[in-house]
Amino acid sequence: MPIPILQVDAFTNIPFGGNSAAVCLLPCPGEEVWMQNMAAEMNLSETAFLYRQKDHYDLRWFTPTTEVDLCGHATLAATHALCEWGYLGDKEMVTYSTRSGFLTATRADNMIELNFPTEPADEVESPPSHLLEALNLQAKFVGKNRLDYLIEVATTDEVKNLKPNFEQLKGLGLRGVIITAKSDSSACDFVSRFFAPGAGINEDPVTGSAHCCLAPYWANKLGKNELVAHQISQRKGELFLRLANDRTYISGQAITIFKGELMV
Repeated sequence: MPIPILQVDAFTNIPFGGNSAAVCLLPCPGEEVWMQNMAAEMNLSETAFLYRQKDHYDLRWFTPTTEVDLCGHATLAATHALCEWGYLGDKEMVTYSTRSGFLTATRADNMIELNFPTEPADEVESPPSHLLEALNLQAKFVGKNRLDYLIEVATTDEVKNLKPNFEQLKGLGLRGVIITAKSDSSACDFVSRFFAPGAGINEDPVTGSAHCCLAPYWANKLGKNELVAHQISQRKGELFLRLANDRTYISGQAITIFKGELMV
């Protein structure tokens, strides 16, 4: 039977901005090999697969090469897709069962808010030499959590102009590396970029899950629990962050690029 599929640009309200994800609504639990092949066929940073249970949805995320434990933009895209398909109304909350536990999302007007775990980074006293060499930068701070390295640099321009050696970065042993700096503009509090060649993505345009690490880091440095973040990849994206206890609330917009049906 045909499987509904949407391609969604997340964390933007401008077509071809933000970060693209495909969303498939499955009639039964998907086979892992098939889902991985489908993600490779879509060739986007993430493809999300939904399967409806009685009171929640099972949600899994795949890059073109691997399954990941946590993905913000594809969760936002999945929530937007449920709204488009008529399964979720305004101000309704949806619950997802994922490899990172139960997550929730709520749509309110033209925004979707994700309720994610906070993933703070611990400082790394002696970062791997090949990490800084691959990035060719001077770090103000290097930390890591269970998912990624986090590196702060001095200026927005350093983040914007960074040209990593992706082959060297592949050997990190973690999902990826976040580069960040305090913003030099009043439009946002901080900027970032995210690189994950080991997961099959040289640069992820807008990474919701990385902000589970960025939010507590910048909240502590700036002394505020509500933040505006810009990810300054070529596609660019805007995220609104709120910290509460051990949760990071990530809000953003999304736009549908196409709807279709899978015939296999």
